[in-house]
Amino acid sequence: MTYSVAIIGATGIVGQQAITALINHPEFEISALAGSEKSAGKRYADAINRNDIIEWYADTELTAEISAMKIHNSTELNPKDFDLVFSCVESDVARILEPKFAEHCPVISTASAFRYEEDVPLIIPSVNPEQADLIKTQKAKRGWNGFICPIPNCTTTGLAITLKPLDKAFGVKNVMMTSLQAISGAGRNPGVKALDIIDNVVPYIPGEEEKVEKETKKILGKNFGVSCTCMRVAVLEGHTESVFVELQKEASIEDVKKAFENFSTKINTHSTPKHLIKVFSDPSRPQPRLDRDTGGGLTTCVGRIRKDEIFGLKYVLLSHNTKMGAAAGAVWLAELLAQKGYVN
Repeated sequence: MTYSVAIIGATGIVGQQAITALINHPEFEISALAGSEKSAGKRYADAINRNDIIEWYADTELTAEISAMKIHNSTELNPKDFDLVFSCVESDVARILEPKFAEHCPVISTASAFRYEEDVPLIIPSVNPEQADLIKTQKAKRGWNGFICPIPNCTTTGLAITLKPLDKAFGVKNVMMTSLQAISGAGRNPGVKALDIIDNVVPYIPGEEEKVEKETKKILGKNFGVSCTCMRVAVLEGHTESVFVELQKEASIEDVKKAFENFSTKINTHSTPKHLIKVFSDPSRPQPRLDRDTGGGLTTCVGRIRKDEIFGLKYVLLSHNTKMGAAAGAVWLAELLAQKGYVN
């Protein structure tokens, strides 16, 4: 079955990644692209044209078909015309638009607007697919024909994926994490100015640490301690995280490696990567430039697994923030929900 989908926020960096993930998709067909009133009515290529420069930032070529598509005004798009909507807008806009769409059809969101509400699931397909059952509660409570299902914050995603096999095998008691986050996570407008980030590390990302601490617990359904520090660094894509974990059961480094390497899922969709976690023995890996596109950007890379005198365990992870942590992860989530019968 092929589902008709619309992308709102289609001209932004996440919207562009959504287009890339959906082109030639076997289940989802892009039927409409939507943006702000300023972009509405224009051809897509014209809407992203600034002084004759086509601001297309995805890592695939902008196709002639997408270039020619007309941009609709997101506020005027009729949700009844689509089986599914991908929302790639900022949270303040999402707060207004997403419920209007969800009254009539499913909304897969990359925004944080509804992540922390009790009847809204926060799902990573390989970690907590069972949380999809919360959609029934949401629809009944709100009287919607559709629903809102956001993906987690991009920094949370890699952390939660690596904690899942550890918690299953040994139990997780406490977590401390420091992230070195790519500048693409700040978006393009206003984003991080070049003079702010070149030759620099910015040790504060507003709201990021609170998101990670809340979302990790909601995804894993556990109330262990999570403390983090999030920093912006001069890397284009790929969030690197230094993670310290206190386990409930003692585990050797080999046991931990096996838990990561054997982590698998019964979810079998078009986007499901062959390996959920790739473990490196080379102590210089993972590195964003070399490893962020592993598994099409959907595999979490782990290295430097070693003992820690205080917490017991420490390791480094790398997760692709604009693929697994954004649009490609949203498409994978949509595939899961379609498979479970929530998209029809």
